[in-house]
Amino acid sequence: MGVRSIKPTTPGNRFATRPDFAEITKSVPEKSLTTALRKTGGRNNKGRITVRHRGGGHRRRYRIIDFKRNKFDIPSKVASVEYDPNRSANIALLHYADGEKRYILSPLGIKIGDEILSGENSPLRLGNALPIGKVATGMFVHNIELEPGRGGQMVRSAGTAAQVMAHDSQFTTVKLPSGEIRQIRKNCFATIGEIGNKSHEQVISGKAGRSRWLGKRPTVRGVVMNPVDHPHGGGEGKSSGGRHPVTPWGKPTKGYKTRKKNKKSNEYIVKRRK
Repeated sequence: MGVRSIKPTTPGNRFATRPDFAEITKSVPEKSLTTALRKTGGRNNKGRITVRHRGGGHRRRYRIIDFKRNKFDIPSKVASVEYDPNRSANIALLHYADGEKRYILSPLGIKIGDEILSGENSPLRLGNALPIGKVATGMFVHNIELEPGRGGQMVRSAGTAAQVMAHDSQFTTVKLPSGEIRQIRKNCFATIGEIGNKSHEQVISGKAGRSRWLGKRPTVRGVVMNPVDHPHGGGEGKSSGGRHPVTPWGKPTKGYKTRKKNKKSNEYIVKRRK
C-alpha cells in the first residue's frame, strides 16, 4: 500500500498525505463479524476521566478479529482485504471450508484466493499459524501469544514483525520490533510473515481536524496553565515550570519508570529494548 498526496486546496491539505488503499478489495465489512463500539470519552464507570485527550471521533463498528487462530487443520481462502478503523493494520476475511468466516490481521503480500491454515503441522507459509517452536530460525512472525491459547498479544501493528532467533528445550527466543529480545514458550502460536500496510507511519495528518476524526482531543502544555490547573502553571511572563517535569497530579514524568518490578513476564526478557 502506498501514500497519496492531497491537492493543496487549503493550508491544512498542503502537506497532508493519505493512504491510497490499493490493497483494499472490499469497502463494506462482513456484518456477522461486527459489533457495536460504544464511546467512553476516556471516562470510567463512575464518569471520571481516567484517560485524558479522548472524545468525539467518527462513529465505528468493531470488527471481531480471530487473534487465537484456533480453527485447526481446516483450510481457508482469503476472500477480501479490508480497512479496519480500530487498528493501524488491515484485516483479511477468511472463508473456511466448513462455511465459517473469520477476520485475521492481513499479512504483507497476501492475495485473494491464497490458502491459509492454522494448526500444529501447518506449512511455513505466509499467513499460516502454528506453534512458534516449529518456526524456522530467521523467519519473521506476528500476532504472537504470551500464554498458550490466550490469543496473540504482541506484534499486531501495521508493518511490524518479530524475528525468530533461536530455539531451546522449552523456549523460543524472538527479537521484537522494539529491539527487545524475549523468550516465549514453544507451544505459543504465532503467524508467519510481516503485517501489511507498512506505509501507515508515513501518513502526514496535515491538520488538527484529522486528529479529531480519530477521537483525539487537544493536548495542552502544563506551563501555559494556571497554578490551580497544573504544577507547572503560573509565573510572570514565559516561565518553564521551575521544577522537574511532572504530571498534573505531581508524579514524575519523562523517563519515570512505571513498570512493576515483580511482573511475572519480566523473567522472560533476555535483553531490554533500552
